[in-house]
Amino acid sequence: MEFLWNGVLWVLALYGLFEIMKTIINTYTYTNLKPDGIYVIVAAKNQEKKIEGFLRSFLFRLIYGKEENVKDVIVVDLNSTDETKEILEKLGDDYDNIKVSNWRDCKEILDNVDGVK
Repeated sequence: MEFLWNGVLWVLALYGLFEIMKTIINTYTYTNLKPDGIYVIVAAKNQEKKIEGFLRSFLFRLIYGKEENVKDVIVVDLNSTDETKEILEKLGDDYDNIKVSNWRDCKEILDNVDGVK
């Protein structure tokens, strides 16, 4: 019985280690979030006709306006069934301050930013 108990504990420990490593990798791979900035999160679903114009006009105001406190724009795709995700990925490639994610990954990243409770 002790052998089974130890086996279960090791499996849980390895699973926890795997989850911690995945969170760290996601945090450093998909974003450069720091606790000393303002991040704008835009959630979009099936907005292929509007999302590019909206984000380009927002970024124009962000880059050339007086919004110097905003660090990045995180655009979250909510499982769109149209071309929204592809448009967002293209914009993410074009602009350094746009990070594209899905809701689950975005929540995990934000949960692991220092200073956020």
